[in-house]
Amino acid sequence: MRQMAILAAFLFVLSVSALAAADDKGHGSMPGMSGGKAMEGHGSMEGKMEGHGMMAMGDKVFEGKVGPWQGEARLMDMRAQMEKAKASGMKMEGMMKTHHVSVSLSDPKTKKAVTEGKGTVSVTGPDKKTEKTGFMVMEGHFGADVTLDKPGQYSFEVSVESGKQKGSTNFSYTLK
Repeated sequence: MRQMAILAAFLFVLSVSALAAADDKGHGSMPGMSGGKAMEGHGSMEGKMEGHGMMAMGDKVFEGKVGPWQGEARLMDMRAQMEKAKASGMKMEGMMKTHHVSVSLSDPKTKKAVTEGKGTVSVTGPDKKTEKTGFMVMEGHFGADVTLDKPGQYSFEVSVESGKQKGSTNFSYTLK
């Protein structure tokens, strides 16, 4: 229950900061956008931006096929986000995990986001210990909080099931 309260507070901070950053400028103020024009190679972004606030954060650690879907994974340093929240005056207590891994999936033909389903992520650290966590569907992506507390290479195994389809992938990330 405490973890859910912390996660809710974190998501609130993200939504408020995203609204403040947007400053009523729409997507034209996003990097890569000029004068309200679409990003080169992306065509119209209308209808494709669901959940982009969370997905635009963190480091992109994977892009490619996840079973029948096109996928992208990002890794966000929760400690850094908590420090930003504290600096803005929010009282934050405790920390459950060090990072948030988010996986967005879309149908390669229709480009429609996969927003329902279930899945897991297993993370094996440099110490060879493995942590398996279930995904939650949140803001247009599958998300899970994981612990990456030592420098070195981490291996991720992602498995997702949505509708009658299943997909999985592996990728790695080096924490400095």
